[in-house]
Amino acid sequence: MCLAIPAQVKEFIDDHLVIADFGKGVQREVSVALMSEKLEVGDWVLIHTGYVVSKMEPEEAKETLAMWEEIWKLEEEDQSPATGP
Repeated sequence: MCLAIPAQVKEFIDDHLVIADFGKGVQREVSVALMSEKLEVGDWVLIHTGYVVSKMEPEEAKETLAMWEEIWKLEEEDQSPATGP
């Protein structure tokens, strides 16, 4: 199974690299070498293994990030020590 994470393009480093913001203060350099479509600062993209693989609509990105938030909350709850008798 492959996993791609939404992020927003924040800055262009050069023709092949951008700074992508994954939220919660996480920003990474990612390659746009696989993209034939022109990207701009502010665009939402899907990133897989350090490469932008597609552009996405802002609404879709926000819905996907909200689902990730739910998954992370459930995982945190699952990792919490049990309380009570």
